[in-house]
Amino acid sequence: MARPVQYNNKVKMVEIPDGYSGEGFYATSFDKAIGLARKNSIWPLPFATSCCGIEFMATMAATYDMARFGAERMAFTPRQCDLLMVMGTISKKMGPIVRQVYLQMAEPRWVMAVGACACSGGIFDTYSVLQGIDQVIPVDVYVPGCPPRPEGIIDGFMKIQDLVGQESLRRRNSDKYKELMESYGIK
Repeated sequence: MARPVQYNNKVKMVEIPDGYSGEGFYATSFDKAIGLARKNSIWPLPFATSCCGIEFMATMAATYDMARFGAERMAFTPRQCDLLMVMGTISKKMGPIVRQVYLQMAEPRWVMAVGACACSGGIFDTYSVLQGIDQVIPVDVYVPGCPPRPEGIIDGFMKIQDLVGQESLRRRNSDKYKELMESYGIK
């Protein structure tokens, strides 16, 4: 008689970082262990202003369920988040608010621009719309589309995970990173 319960045999396990293993122990570098932990526990802060926010709601719902990638906890306070997801049209009046939210986030922090409006101003080439949020804050990953499908948002999130997992603990103290921040007027 066949069992009524089917087990999922296609479970993907997280790859362990390079290291040395022996009987009863495993040794790796601190950077790799921290990268693995950060990669699988990202807390996003959604900054949604228009139709891309609706697609993001679909991404977080049961059908796509971004929580399975380690983004279980949505937080709406910048001090507890490490990923700023800017979605939708950002007006020039809203630019300083986006920047303030970014500055309130603790280091390390990452930014994902979701949708054509956040990436480049989209179809709104007007005096009042910011032509890409990279004019006010540095962006790590761009997700194109008007609006992007939930699969695109998940793909962008996975690219952020790759960046987070491979980032050195010392990168944020490098001269190149400090120059980038100074180019945006951030000290």
